[in-house]
Parts: sequence; C-alpha cells; structure tokens
Amino acid sequence: MARYTGPKSKIARKFGEAIFGADKVLSKKNYPPGQHGQNKRRKTSEYGTQLAEKQKAKYTYGVLERQFRNLFDKASRTKGITGVVLLQLLEARLDNVVYRLGIAPSRSAARQLVSHRHIVVDGKVVNIPSFSVKPGQIVGVREKSKSLENITDALAGFNHSKYPWIEWDETSKSGKLLHLPEREDIPENIKEQLIVELYSKQ
Repeated sequence: MARYTGPKSKIARKFGEAIFGADKVLSKKNYPPGQHGQNKRRKTSEYGTQLAEKQKAKYTYGVLERQFRNLFDKASRTKGITGVVLLQLLEARLDNVVYRLGIAPSRSAARQLVSHRHIVVDGKVVNIPSFSVKPGQIVGVREKSKSLENITDALAGFNHSKYPWIEWDETSKSGKLLHLPEREDIPENIKEQLIVELYSKQ
C-alpha cells in the first residue's frame, strides 16, 4: 500500500511539531518549508485549520486517507465521544502498540517489523500493521526475532511505565493491552474535535 516516503522533516516543519519523533531540523528551522516559509502568513480559515489537524493525525499514525475515513466512520458508530474513540482506534493499531511497547523506535519502524513477520499476537504471527489489538491480547516479539539488534537497541532503557494501558513482561519480551487509553493518557498533540467538525461538514 502506498505510504508517504518523502522528507519527514518537511512535514514536521509544516506542523511545527516533531510528529515523527525527535527532529533536529525543527530546532534550526522552526518555520514552515518553502521559499515563503519565514514570511508572515495569512490567517488560516476554519476549514484549513480542521483539515491541517486531520493531516497531522494521519501523518502521526501513518494512516492513509481511506483507512482514516473508515476509522472515523467506525468511531462515529461506537458509543462514546467520537474524537476520543477515533484516537483510541488509532492507538489500538498493531504498529502503534509495537511502537508504544518500545519494540521499535518509531511507528514506521514498527510497521516494518510487523510486515516482516517479527511480531506475534497471542502467540500467532500477524503481519498486518492495521490489525486492531483488543484489550487482553498480548503483543510480543517472535521467538527467533528476539535477538535482532534493532529490537534490542530499541528496548534498551525504554520506560514502559509511561503508558498505563500497557503491561510489559521483560522476560517474554511481550506486552498486554490492558485497556484502551483514556484521552489524557494519549500523548499526541492532536485536537480531535477539529477532525470531528471537519467530517461533520462532509
């Protein structure tokens, strides 16, 4: 499936946030990309602000437009606050859970581990990054992949206690999704209500 493979620093500068993780460029060029990046820009319209928030969420979680729309439709049919449910569905994606567990340093790296069959869910290999992990399920590293250098490097010194909805077992190199995260436990700087407002107009 097609994914954004262009310069990530340009996207991070567009939103003024390190949405792909630590980004040295942002500290040097904290203005939008392009020849007019440093110029004062016109005030963004309400629609433009809502659209930018949706784009930021898509880039942050590495989700394409159709997938994102499907997740929003599912969230809108689910009991609860639509915007929060949308973020919970994004957080429950297998590639994101692998990232949150510290098995990979980024979501794109996590997606690659899943696609290359290094990850198991309840003991069975799952190679679909968009797989939705359910509370109670255990996500871990495939036995023959536990010694991979990129996995051991990512796990070294990782603080697993910062995500209270996940329980990590160092011995088995696996973690259990205890429950879907509450909004205050999701660290991403996303104004989900703007996304809800955007889709409500369509």
